[in-house]
Amino acid sequence: MSIQAPSAVVLVRPRHFTPNPATATDNTFQKPATRDAETIARAAWNEVTDAAAELERHGVTVHLFDDERDDRADAVFPNNWFSTHSGGHIAIYPMQSPSRRGERREDIIELLKREYRVQDVIDYSGLEYDDVFLEGTGAMVLDHLSRIAYTVRSNRADPIALERFCTNFGYEPMAFDAVDESGCPIYHSNVLMCVATDFALIGLDFIADERRRTQIVDRLGAHDREVIALTREQVREFAGNAIELQGRDGRVLALSTRALAALTPQQRATIEKSCELVPLNVPTIELAGGSVRCMLAGIHLDPRR
Repeated sequence: MSIQAPSAVVLVRPRHFTPNPATATDNTFQKPATRDAETIARAAWNEVTDAAAELERHGVTVHLFDDERDDRADAVFPNNWFSTHSGGHIAIYPMQSPSRRGERREDIIELLKREYRVQDVIDYSGLEYDDVFLEGTGAMVLDHLSRIAYTVRSNRADPIALERFCTNFGYEPMAFDAVDESGCPIYHSNVLMCVATDFALIGLDFIADERRRTQIVDRLGAHDREVIALTREQVREFAGNAIELQGRDGRVLALSTRALAALTPQQRATIEKSCELVPLNVPTIELAGGSVRCMLAGIHLDPRR
């Protein structure tokens, strides 16, 4: 078992999924819809259903929630509005786009309280009224072994909120700049990098500051962790948007089929030293600019049973 790899996740199955035009301005991974809304929504529903079944087949506990409202285009990405932490702690986050704030659901928090040992819930959502945002484990990639919160600076990751989270939850903030080919900041850290127990995936070419890049590689390499550099093209294929989970027979790395296809044989071999690769087919959901990591909210809580 590794504290980096949760054995349970929350997954939200959307009924009215569509790429959200309200978030397209700073999400350069997002693509416009090319099919009618009903076809897209049905495809996304099926993709989440199949993803849940595949994770459960590997022994990962999946808490699957259905979303019935028609005003939550990005409901499939719950990791942006809450996270869970060892010791019984839950954080609820301020969301940059008003269109996404309705994704926060009390029934999900109540299930966590009922099924797991929850000591407290720290709610940062009130910071939205001051235009201060921190979109959960999309904005932050958390290294639970070294207690570091890797965070790309953007309008979805305010330094005030980051400092407050790190103080409350005992992480060291490591903020840095990462921009794409056109100079646009990477909107969420978790499309750029993934931290697992024995390896880390990261698009180093997006980090222009050489000194900061070296510092990040040094910190990621602690605990004998191998750093796997991703190319810009691999990041665009969501190769960095993966999550390590604890399965029935060992740790697995959940990622999309598109992301897996982008990895080289050598990169796959490095990952497979400690994880089984579990590809999930989510091409419709990836139109919204996020992939498998964005879909899964890991549960780092002790079960009551």
